[in-house]
Amino acid sequence: MRAADRRYAGLSFLQWFPVGLTMVPMVLLLLERGLSLAEVALLGVVSSAAVAVAELPTGGLADSLGRRPVLVASAVVHAAGLVLLALAGRMDLLIASAVLRGLARALASGPLDAWYVDTARAAGAVAEGALTRGLARGQVAASVGLGAGTVLGGLLPFVVPVDPVTGLALPVLVAAGVEALRGVLSLGLVDVRRRGRVRAAVAGVWPAVRAGARLAGTDAVLLRLLGAGAATGVALAVIELVTPAWLGGLADDPADAALLYAALVALGFGADALGAAASVRLRDRVGTSLSASAVAAGVATLAAGALAVATALEGPAGLGLAAAAYLLVFAGLGAAGPLLSELLHGRVDDEHRATVLSVESLLFQGSGALGGLGAGVLVTVYGAPAGVVVGVLALAAAVVVLVRTSRIRSGAGRFTEAANCR
Repeated sequence: MRAADRRYAGLSFLQWFPVGLTMVPMVLLLLERGLSLAEVALLGVVSSAAVAVAELPTGGLADSLGRRPVLVASAVVHAAGLVLLALAGRMDLLIASAVLRGLARALASGPLDAWYVDTARAAGAVAEGALTRGLARGQVAASVGLGAGTVLGGLLPFVVPVDPVTGLALPVLVAAGVEALRGVLSLGLVDVRRRGRVRAAVAGVWPAVRAGARLAGTDAVLLRLLGAGAATGVALAVIELVTPAWLGGLADDPADAALLYAALVALGFGADALGAAASVRLRDRVGTSLSASAVAAGVATLAAGALAVATALEGPAGLGLAAAAYLLVFAGLGAAGPLLSELLHGRVDDEHRATVLSVESLLFQGSGALGGLGAGVLVTVYGAPAGVVVGVLALAAAVVVLVRTSRIRSGAGRFTEAANCR
C-alpha cells in the first residue's frame, strides 16, 4: 500500500500539473494567433462536447479493458492535443486539438482512482475510513499540481526571452512533455483485475456502461452522493465565473485583474490541498465520513455566503473579505472531497467503479455548465452578488442531502456491510 500511495499521489500530481500549466496562457495564445474571442469560445464548446460524448464509454472501457491502458491512452492523447495547440495556427487543427483534449479528459476522469481503490481493496483496506488517507493524499497532490502549474504557466511567458506567441506556447509544450512522462510512468501500474483480449473488452464497453449507469440511478444512497457532487459542480462553476468578472470591474487594467485572479486561483488550490490534508482529522473528530463531509460542505456554504456579501462591497474591505471567503470555500470543499470519494467507492463494486466515476464526472460538469449559465444571466441583470447566491444555494442543497443521507440507517449499515464483504 505504501508503493500504491506513492504512485497514486505522483500520478495525480502529473495528471493535473499540465492543466495548471495551460490555464493562464491558453486563451492569450489563441488570441495572439489571430482568433476572435468567439472562435476561442467555440473551441471550448468543442472540447466540452468531446468530453460529454466520450465520458461514459471511456469509463466502460476502463472497467472492461483495465485501468492501465486507459490511463496510458489519456496521457498520449492529451500530449498530442497539447502539441497541436502549441504549434498549430489553422482552425481545423485547433478544432482537432480541442477534440483530443476533451477525449483525454474523459479518458482520465476515473481510471486512476479506480486503480487505487482496486489495489487498496486487494491489499485488505476495506473498512470505512481506510481509504480516506490515501484518497486525501491524491487530492492534495492534484491541488498542488494545479497550483504549481498555474504559477509556472503564468511566469514562463514572461521570463523566457522570446516573441509573445512562442512564449505563450512554451507552457503548453512543457505540459505535453509532462503528459508523455505520465504515460511512461503509467505503464508501470499493475492492474489487480486481469482482463482478456482487446476485442472482447471493447465489446463489453456498452454492457459495462449500462450496468454502471443503472447502478448509479437505482442505489438511493449512491444517487444522493452523486447529487451532492453535482451541487458542488454548480457552486464551483459559479464562483469561477463570477469572481474574475467581479475583479475585472474593480481593476482599472484588465491585466491587473488577470494577474490578481491567477494568484487567487493558485492560493485556492493551496487551500484545497490543506482541506484535503485535514479530512482524516475531521472525520476522526466528527465520527463518520458522511457526517464529516456534511460539516465540511457546511463550512464551504457559509464561506460562499460571505463571498456573496463581499461582492456587494467596494474597496479593500470587500477585496479582503472576498479573498478570505474564496480560500475558505476551497478549503471546505477540499476537506469534503476525499470523504465523499471514499463513501462513493463504498457503494460500488470493482466491475462498475470507473463507469460510476464517469457518471459522477458527467454530472459534475453538466450541472456546472447549467449553473454557470444561470449565474451569468443573473450577474448580467442583478450584479455579482446574485450570481454567487446560486452557488450558495447549491452548496446548501448539498449539505441538506448529506445530512439526510446520514440519517438513513440502512445506508449506514450498508457501508459497513459492503466493506466487510470485500
